[in-house]
Amino acid sequence: MNPLGRLMFCCLFLLATKGLGQSIALYEQHNGRYDYTAIGNTLNTSENGAFTNCSILTSSEANLSLSNNQYIIAAYLYWAGSGTGDFEINLNTIPIVPERTFTYSLDANRVFFAAFAEVTEWVQNQGNGTYTLSNLEDIDISENYCSTGTNFAGWSIVVIYEDENLPLNQINIYDGLETVPEAITIELDNLNVLDVDGAKIGFIAWEGDSSLAVNESLRMNGFLLSNPPLNPSTNAFNGTNSFTGENDLYNMDIDVYPIQNTINVGDTSATIELTSGQDLVMVNSIITVLNSQLPDATIELTNSSETNCFSRTVLLEYTISNINATDELPAGTPIAFYIENILVGQTTTDETIAIGASITNAIEIEISPDVPDQFEIIAVVDDTGNGTGVVAEIKEDNNSTNLTLDLSNDGCPVVVPQGFSPNGDGFNDWFNIQGLYDVFLNHKLLIYNRFGTLIFEGNNDLKWNGASNRGPNPSSKKLPAGTYYYVLHLNEKGYGSKTGWVYINY
Repeated sequence: MNPLGRLMFCCLFLLATKGLGQSIALYEQHNGRYDYTAIGNTLNTSENGAFTNCSILTSSEANLSLSNNQYIIAAYLYWAGSGTGDFEINLNTIPIVPERTFTYSLDANRVFFAAFAEVTEWVQNQGNGTYTLSNLEDIDISENYCSTGTNFAGWSIVVIYEDENLPLNQINIYDGLETVPEAITIELDNLNVLDVDGAKIGFIAWEGDSSLAVNESLRMNGFLLSNPPLNPSTNAFNGTNSFTGENDLYNMDIDVYPIQNTINVGDTSATIELTSGQDLVMVNSIITVLNSQLPDATIELTNSSETNCFSRTVLLEYTISNINATDELPAGTPIAFYIENILVGQTTTDETIAIGASITNAIEIEISPDVPDQFEIIAVVDDTGNGTGVVAEIKEDNNSTNLTLDLSNDGCPVVVPQGFSPNGDGFNDWFNIQGLYDVFLNHKLLIYNRFGTLIFEGNNDLKWNGASNRGPNPSSKKLPAGTYYYVLHLNEKGYGSKTGWVYINY
């Protein structure tokens, strides 16, 4: 038998890449009253080996059984096997194609594949019951695999669920691709250990052999992991399912280990060490479940934040959210606003924000004349005004947003009516030029009769009501019906004068 013996293939989320792999890193995080389970089944008819039957099934089934008070939040399907891959399978007759695939070449003659597809909506609709994966046909059981005992196939669905009876947990899913023999060390970051009670770590493994355990060990922070009798400390991946107690999942594992004695309150990272003296082990995913009661503040700026013509004051609307959280965001959380790294405004949240909730508010910010008309404003929640925060959060790198604003005067339209009727009926009694008064404060309005005689001169405080205030005979008496001509000097930078006619009709 090839000294590499059996292939142990740990996988949950599989990245579309080739080669020797990549470092394990945080892939996704779920926060809430959550936990997870996993179902699945092998397609091997027996544990593989050089002298056993190498035939592999094309379908198998497993049962999902959640309690009535447990609600599915996310579901992910994984399948893997020997050969170049089969990426068109069925789940309960529903065609599935992968969103990501992975291929690993052990040598020139042996290639292995894995695939991942999110099936959340479909599993939510299906709920509890039997799940059958079928049409997994292109599994290589040729001599290169059969003679070395490296032919395998299997599948699993990982289900994250909500249960109001659970503590507030943080579920971290790490993925990548790291391999042994003989030893690997994986650093898990982005942990928030507030309480070690009930802490656990999970794996899904393909092609592990219950009869093969040569210098095999799995450690976290130097402590040996085990879950006897299913998973002894010397044989971590041995064809078992920790959730169901099954021990006949030939060449695949669904394993969970308690880790409350391997971590401490305050830890933000952990170290996983895996050794194997004979098996090739490919680690793709590690899941941690930790109690974590922390808020997670985010901020958004409204794209239509209000500005007034010729004003340097901006009314900025913002929304503070605490969506992906396991605790309330306290009132008084500071918020800072910056332009080119200069603090231009500050405020705080005026109420506690519940888990999954948001609040919207607004702030007026006076923009310095030294700032260009077009600029970017950056808003940061949990910032005291010098880049530091006061609230411990699940994530500290999602607290800011930005918005580009334009204070140029191009957005101050002036609309001149073509007529009015100064008859005292209270409707349309004066020459009401929209967007002019109290906006263009320095404007001058000149009205001429059809002979070119100036008959009225107005400004921001003097509006034309159809009477004359210029010439040899100024009078409060309304001018006769007819066409008059205007010249409107806006007297603002970037705006020219307007000319035209207006008709008085009684």
